[in-house]
Amino acid sequence: MRIGELADRTGVSVRSLRYYETKGMLGSERTAGGQREYPESAIDRVIRIQQMFAAGLASDTIAQLLPCTNDTDGTPNATATPFLVDKLMQERRRIGRALEDMHRACAVLDEIISSAGGEVSEQ
Repeated sequence: MRIGELADRTGVSVRSLRYYETKGMLGSERTAGGQREYPESAIDRVIRIQQMFAAGLASDTIAQLLPCTNDTDGTPNATATPFLVDKLMQERRRIGRALEDMHRACAVLDEIISSAGGEVSEQ
């Protein structure tokens, strides 16, 4: 399939797909005319990339992890090594620290809102 169809089927912009390719996260073949051609499996790959971005992983980390996972379900594949577990544990700790920072920031905002006579709403 061409890049426009992959974009339509995944909801990801053509620009993002090109970026994924330059980062080594997505591969394509070129036609004689130089156009990108993607296999059907590229849909699962793009979805997996989007899930990893949504989890807060950086593109360089995603590029390192993708070869260790199955695109269809994210499970480790035959090339997975202890590297995968170690990297995912690092990312989990990073996200946990970021959540703690956000909770502290919310607490500070709540204090300021209360001091200013506002009502803090729970979300």
